[in-house]
Amino acid sequence: MRKPILHTFAAAALALLASSAYAQGQVNIICSVQAEWCNLMSTVYSKTTGTKVNMTAKGSGEALAQLNAEKANPKTDIWFGGTGDPHLQAAEQGLTLEYKSAQLAQLHPWAQKQAADSKYRTVGVYLGPLGFGYNTELLAKRKLKAPQSWADLLKPEFKGEVQMANPASSGTAYTMIATLVQIMGEEKAFEYLKALHPNISTYTRSGTAPVKAAARGETTISVSFVHDVTTEAVNGFPVGSVTPSEGTGAEVGSMSIVKNGPNTEAAKKFYEWALTPGGQQFGLAAKQFQLPSNTQVPKDPRMTDPAKIKLINYDYAKYGASAERRRLIARWEKEVQNAAR
Repeated sequence: MRKPILHTFAAAALALLASSAYAQGQVNIICSVQAEWCNLMSTVYSKTTGTKVNMTAKGSGEALAQLNAEKANPKTDIWFGGTGDPHLQAAEQGLTLEYKSAQLAQLHPWAQKQAADSKYRTVGVYLGPLGFGYNTELLAKRKLKAPQSWADLLKPEFKGEVQMANPASSGTAYTMIATLVQIMGEEKAFEYLKALHPNISTYTRSGTAPVKAAARGETTISVSFVHDVTTEAVNGFPVGSVTPSEGTGAEVGSMSIVKNGPNTEAAKKFYEWALTPGGQQFGLAAKQFQLPSNTQVPKDPRMTDPAKIKLINYDYAKYGASAERRRLIARWEKEVQNAAR
């Protein structure tokens, strides 16, 4: 990865130099992607602009909770990454700033739609389909076939062998619930989740924890965004991935400027940079394989092609609404997590 990373740094630096004059001051960022990605962005942006970057890593659910807690006196300027639903909720709650990037026309339609749905209080920065990860060695040892569908996860041979995250803290898990509701209808989706419960060994706090467990042989199957499975495979772990045959949803990883943050002008400069082709190559440099939102970013062949899988027409506006998220999570906690224990 040495040459691609150096190339990324150079591209990002040129993008910065070609834009406005060097930024100054500081910017406070909550980062909801993998730590390696956050750290690369922070380091390069700081060194090439002279801006002090205070980067805090938090899952998307935790990030939204922090913005709500800080509402009267925001400490954060930018929220980068994480599933788009909580970003839409932040927009709905008036936590984020309306801002139209000059680069919107360069972005994929799904990224532009995310901006329009939020009344330009967030924007899409990457796309990641939901699916399953699985440990190939454990499946072979137990002479089991990898699951190919949502229905396959209910098989008795997978009892206690599946991990998923808790939707109250993880955007990945909430995307799963919203996806199932849209595929099956709400009543059948919750019947499915209750039937799945005996096969779940752990509801983890973060969305990436299940696939890390699968990669290390601690569980056989994870419900994960498939790009996270690719990352583990590239790092040498015995994992494979699949997207379910009935259809699946996808996250539109997003970015938002916090309303009344302490460094709004610095936040806008970072926001613009993070939408450039140079700024969007840090995911790949950090071995992350989401599809970037800027159409000018070269596509890596290890990234999942949305055109080759069965993606549902996910209703981001509806399932990104605060009331809907709260309602579905509360129902899951009552009928699945608590009732089944």
